[in-house]
Amino acid sequence: MAVTDLTPAERRVWEAFPLGEGIDFRESADEGSAAGSSWGPERTVRAEVLRALLIDGPAHDGEIAGLKLTGARITGQLDLTYGTVQHAVRLRSCHFEQIPTLYGAELRVLVLSDSVLPGLTAGNLRVDGALRLSCSRITGPVRLQGAKISGAVFINGAHLGSPAAPDTPDADTPEEAALQLNHADIGTDLWAVGLVAHGQVRLNGATVGGQVNLDDAELHAPGGTALHAETLSVGTDLRAMRLIAHGRVNLSGSRIPHQLNLAYSRLSHPEGQALRASSCVIGELWLRDAAPIVGAVNLRRSQLDLLHVPPQVWPSHVRIDGLSYRSLAPHLPAKERLPLLEREEGGYLPYAYEQLAAAYRTAGDDAAARTVQLAKLRRHRNTLPRYARFWGHLQDATVGYGFRPMRAAGWLMLLLFTGALAFTLNHPQALKPDEAPDFIPVFYTLDLLLPIISFGQEEAFSPRGWYQWLAYLLIATGWILATTIAAGVTRSLNRQ
Repeated sequence: MAVTDLTPAERRVWEAFPLGEGIDFRESADEGSAAGSSWGPERTVRAEVLRALLIDGPAHDGEIAGLKLTGARITGQLDLTYGTVQHAVRLRSCHFEQIPTLYGAELRVLVLSDSVLPGLTAGNLRVDGALRLSCSRITGPVRLQGAKISGAVFINGAHLGSPAAPDTPDADTPEEAALQLNHADIGTDLWAVGLVAHGQVRLNGATVGGQVNLDDAELHAPGGTALHAETLSVGTDLRAMRLIAHGRVNLSGSRIPHQLNLAYSRLSHPEGQALRASSCVIGELWLRDAAPIVGAVNLRRSQLDLLHVPPQVWPSHVRIDGLSYRSLAPHLPAKERLPLLEREEGGYLPYAYEQLAAAYRTAGDDAAARTVQLAKLRRHRNTLPRYARFWGHLQDATVGYGFRPMRAAGWLMLLLFTGALAFTLNHPQALKPDEAPDFIPVFYTLDLLLPIISFGQEEAFSPRGWYQWLAYLLIATGWILATTIAAGVTRSLNRQ
């Protein structure tokens, strides 16, 4: 392109490029990219001029060239498809009339912060440094699928998508996604603090070497998937404190070695699963002080080290089949944790009770662990046919399935007192008066109750009338009590 074809504004940019100097067309330093002030020819630059500079622009010996442009209106389409740019590209507070196309391009640094764009097409983009879109307003889709960014990606405070556009449930086409980073490779961090997205944010199969930060983000995709991040791999944390998500948050199959922090968040997807984190490997899942989740939660087959979720945060429907965790926080009585297990959509899951009991044992709370196992047996009893529940009710009433051994002592004392009182009022007759020992009501009752121990009273005396029926009742009750105690204690020892 001949220099004589350039407008005065473009000439300034052309002359500054080889020196690496910045050109600021803003009328004031605090002017935003969407300011309603003049966007006339004095601050208008054609995209073809920028392309000519970046692909084959002038160079001065001893100077580091670079495109540093602020506050410009860029007309036409900036097309760098498969291009290789050896210079930093910094286009701050600029207004693009057409979607930049950077598919397959190779850049050193790309900065589009505080700018207004109708979209960005940059699949398979390669950036040696950082990619910055902070505080930009991008009304169309941002396509960065397959991009490889050696540094960090910054989308802090950006507004993606248009709130006026109709929401489409379960978007499956690129046009319906506000941000696409599918299978992207980000060397360090993905910063999206305060991001506002109207449409789906996609991170499926992405790899982030450091942290993903979605603190204070707002993701709007009512009826669909707000965050689609299946098989996401993160080097450290996925932070999303105070996240507001209208639509499903899908993290199925993700690997987050440290924290998935959703503290103070508000997740809402009443049409289905608000949080899907099945088959994940996560260090710590935090939902501390989060609002009650609207919609179901799916944590099936996930592996966690710490699960920090207050009971009031859980929704009415959960899927926790195969969920494993080492510890729970905050530490609460078992009766506050047990209702969650009854919300499982698949019904009674023995493993869920065993997992909860194991977490309490890890915390050193054996009493709570016994409470959980007792609740498990009671829940299991309700799944049996009506005729098969009698034995369970009997074990529960007598010894609490072996987890309430003091009940046995209580029943024994009650029966012992009843028998001793009855036989004190009416002594049974001696079978051989000359050889019979002195009658002692307490030990006679113990002989009837305890099938193994003998004090010689039962063989020497025989009651008459209804006292004989009382003796039969004590003998039968003693056998039942002994059997249930043995069964319960054996079950308890086996679980230890």
